[in-house]
Amino acid sequence: MQANQGKANIFAIALIPLVMVLGNSMLVPVLPTMKSKLNLSEFQVSLTITAFSLAAGLIIPLVGYLSDRFGRKWIIVVSLIIYGIGGIISGFAAWSLEKPYMIILIGRIIQGIGAAGTSPIAMALIGDVYSGAKESKALGIIESTNGLGKILSPIIGSLIALIIWYAVFFTFPILCFATAVFVWIGVKEKKKKQGKPLPEYLGALKQIFKQKGKWLVPAFFVGSVGLFILFGVLFYLSEMLESEYQIDGIIKGCILAIPLLGMVITAYITGAKIKQNKPLIRKIMIFGLLLLTASMLTVSFFKQIYLLIGFLTLGSIGTGLLLPCLNTLITGAVEKAERGMITSLYGSVRFLGVAFGPPLFSWLMKISHKTVFFSMAGLSLVTLILAFFFIKPSKNSKGESEKNEQLSTLFKKREKLTTT
Repeated sequence: MQANQGKANIFAIALIPLVMVLGNSMLVPVLPTMKSKLNLSEFQVSLTITAFSLAAGLIIPLVGYLSDRFGRKWIIVVSLIIYGIGGIISGFAAWSLEKPYMIILIGRIIQGIGAAGTSPIAMALIGDVYSGAKESKALGIIESTNGLGKILSPIIGSLIALIIWYAVFFTFPILCFATAVFVWIGVKEKKKKQGKPLPEYLGALKQIFKQKGKWLVPAFFVGSVGLFILFGVLFYLSEMLESEYQIDGIIKGCILAIPLLGMVITAYITGAKIKQNKPLIRKIMIFGLLLLTASMLTVSFFKQIYLLIGFLTLGSIGTGLLLPCLNTLITGAVEKAERGMITSLYGSVRFLGVAFGPPLFSWLMKISHKTVFFSMAGLSLVTLILAFFFIKPSKNSKGESEKNEQLSTLFKKREKLTTT
């Protein structure tokens, strides 16, 4: 019975990042069509990604505090409903208005506000429900479902756009409302004491950054850059496939999914293998950044489609190595009472990375292909240096991790015996 409940928990939680990521990734293959139909500039169309991600990035810290104070589950459910409402607003604007662009952006901002309470809070919820190797495995699963959403969404977006381009906006509420119901029924959140009042809470947060900020801040930055490059590359590839190679529709969606497939498989394997072994986590993280840097540098010399997709896939594999490692380090950095705020701050900077990717890539694309990828190679190199010299959380051996997990299990069993 407990095993079935555990599976229901992780399945329901895994749906949250899957739905969240559709907010941007499903729209990516539709952007060139939107640009044409609404007579928009490249920069204007990129703002439909930025509006969503920037709103989410700014709201996430507040939502993180609320989840620590009052519980994760109801925050996630309400957020999914808001997310769906934003999709309805954008969809009806595109359907019924002669000049819908500004209302579409407002709808996207509302969607972003809803998205703030999804994936980052799901990460904190996993930290509450699981511990030790199970926690890192669960984090790997949600990073993988996040990536799975990125793989499926270009294909789904391309298919839905065959009906009419703005139909994607009406897909969001269907998925969000269904997931909200499933999370409400399927997730069993552990009872916890009410969180600290805001002044005390901020004081505890300040103390965390005083003690661990030397590696936490660089870790936040590295995670943000990983998502910045990923979504910038997707935006670039979507534009290139249509403008340079005249590839559109479902074939385009499938091509956009190839680099993301490499990331998903890698993230899942990495999350399952790293457990709480911090020296191993650090090595994998450094190797992932090396791979990302090398791929960005190499792709700057090639524009041929097969080589382009191949090297971008290698870069995505590097991102797949990186993200589960950062997730495990950051969620394990603090006590459960402050975990929602820390993971939300991390989610915030990740969203900000996504927000600035498309418009900055749009600007760099006007200069040259080499400018785009030399810049990304340089940025990746900076994150590699930061990770190597600064992301050094307190070390623990594999044996110590397993011992801590065993002790945790024994304490849980003892608590059950006491209560029964």
